[in-house]
Amino acid sequence: MTKTPGPTLGLIHTSATLVPVFAELCAKHLPGVETFNIVDDSLIKNTISAGHLTPLTARRVADHIGSAQAGGADHILVTCSSIGAAVEAAEPLTGVPVTRVDRPMADRAVALGSRIGVCATLSTTLDPTADLVRRRAEAAGAEITLTARLCEGAFEALMSGDAATHDARVAAALAELAGQVDVIVLAQASMARVAGAVESPVPILASPPLAMEHLAKELYA
Repeated sequence: MTKTPGPTLGLIHTSATLVPVFAELCAKHLPGVETFNIVDDSLIKNTISAGHLTPLTARRVADHIGSAQAGGADHILVTCSSIGAAVEAAEPLTGVPVTRVDRPMADRAVALGSRIGVCATLSTTLDPTADLVRRRAEAAGAEITLTARLCEGAFEALMSGDAATHDARVAAALAELAGQVDVIVLAQASMARVAGAVESPVPILASPPLAMEHLAKELYA
């Protein structure tokens, strides 16, 4: 008897370090779902270099999304928040559902409190994530106040192999924010591991597991 194939998820990353992170999450949350990865770290490098998402990079993001669909994806997850605007622009042009990794996290934050903190290690990610939270709050008819924190030097430390310095700076920013807000969102998937190591009086939300929970509902519906 031929086994009916399950759904296929295409993941698009701007860092190869996220491939094993999401592979583990997919195995946990999406059993039976086939996955494949597209990795292009020039997308984030060019965005950081320019200081913002450029039209050329946005067009290349759309091309990768199209490639994922052509590769057989029934659903596509883009795991980088810095290129989120390009993901949203490409969604209407794509024949399968496309999920921006931080959208489920933004929706959860809006549901949990009106004072929302956003923490990032890159300004190119901080601004798009803060904008997303504001727009999701508006769509939900919720009034919020948003406090943003940039962990200066943390991303550079991580890229140089100094994960301890990265984690310490992120943890310090989270401790400061926790006393001012109802909920904290981590703007980058690379920050997720720090959340589990910090004691906080308020929820700290990371995008990867919440994106997986969302996809589980979508793919098994």
